[in-house]
Amino acid sequence: MTSFKNFLKTRNENRLKTFFRDSNPTTSLDNAEIQENVIIGQKYKRHSKSPIIGINAFIRSNSVIYDDTEIGDNFRTGHGVVVREKTKIGDNVLIGTNSIIEGHCTLGNNVSIQSNVYIPTNTIIEDYVFMGPCVCFTNDKYPIRIDFDLKGPTIRRGASIGANSTFLSGIEVGEGAMVAAGAIVTHDIPPYYLAIGAPARIKPLPDKLKTLNRIG
Repeated sequence: MTSFKNFLKTRNENRLKTFFRDSNPTTSLDNAEIQENVIIGQKYKRHSKSPIIGINAFIRSNSVIYDDTEIGDNFRTGHGVVVREKTKIGDNVLIGTNSIIEGHCTLGNNVSIQSNVYIPTNTIIEDYVFMGPCVCFTNDKYPIRIDFDLKGPTIRRGASIGANSTFLSGIEVGEGAMVAAGAIVTHDIPPYYLAIGAPARIKPLPDKLKTLNRIG
């Protein structure tokens, strides 16, 4: 008797072959595990191209990966993740349940994003960044009132972002900096500093916390 796991694997392979039947796929999905109701290659314009995904991906149910995305090896998601077009993601990246990446974003290697995180268009996240649950970035300084070039935050290497923190558009978080849970960040944070409070106050990090995250 075929095991349930092997049955799912065969069904996933057949479903993906059917999905890419009329296109020229660039997605190999070597050693991938793809759960139920996943869409890989959501079209958003007529001539969009299939996503590129590295080896050992684990994509959980109800997630959607748009066309024109590039994703490295060992990519993992929770359930209901959305990765929109023109996004580049490095190796060893985790994106938690119900998190959304709106597109035209760049994520480095060894990034850990927990559940219910919102990442808007034109956001840059460098290597070894940790983001706690329910972090909310923004990219529009004057929402729908005036024309404004959308600019998400830039999160530098090894920064840690606490749960339920909120960022105004265009903020830069320096290398190794930390943002406390619930902070409302209205100004840039220098490297190895702490942002805490609402609005956030900027303080030097204690010496024992002046180290990069251990992710991956």
